[in-house]
Amino acid sequence: MSKFYLILWLKWAVKLTLCSILLAAFFSSIVSIYSYLSHGMPNLNSQIVTALFDIFKFWFPVFWSLTLLLALFRGLKYIFNNCINGYELKLLTCTSAKDDKLDDEFIEIIGYGDLVKVWRKWFMLNIWLVGSFMVLALIFTNVFTSFTGVFEWFNIYWLFGFILVSGYLSFMLLGSRCKKVKIVKC
Repeated sequence: MSKFYLILWLKWAVKLTLCSILLAAFFSSIVSIYSYLSHGMPNLNSQIVTALFDIFKFWFPVFWSLTLLLALFRGLKYIFNNCINGYELKLLTCTSAKDDKLDDEFIEIIGYGDLVKVWRKWFMLNIWLVGSFMVLALIFTNVFTSFTGVFEWFNIYWLFGFILVSGYLSFMLLGSRCKKVKIVKC
């Protein structure tokens, strides 16, 4: 069972990383290109290339914060109905999840509308886990480093690492926290 969670998490983490970073790089490139075009397309020299790269570096974390949320929502769809190491996560229909007994009425083709309630519960679980990691990291930095506050070291890159770690733990807790999700043998 632990191999199932590890492989599921690895697939999810790769998709989350690629989707969020590539979208953020795309939008940051668009802003950089727009800035270049709006200033009359001056001849490229080292100063202009450096300025465009600085614009890209400025906008990348901003867009990554936004695309990370989008990738978290999109990525949840792909963890269901994949047989990994003899197990798979299944999403139950609304009628079977409302009853006290679950009828094993699974959704075979999952749409984004089917994920909204599950995503909210999963997202709140991730928020609590990331918050717990933040408290532990703050204690660690106050005891073992010279940093005095969280905003001296915390950025989107640390947040992304905390999200990846909390994603692994949340997959293990998802079946018990959400009645619409069930782990079955395949």
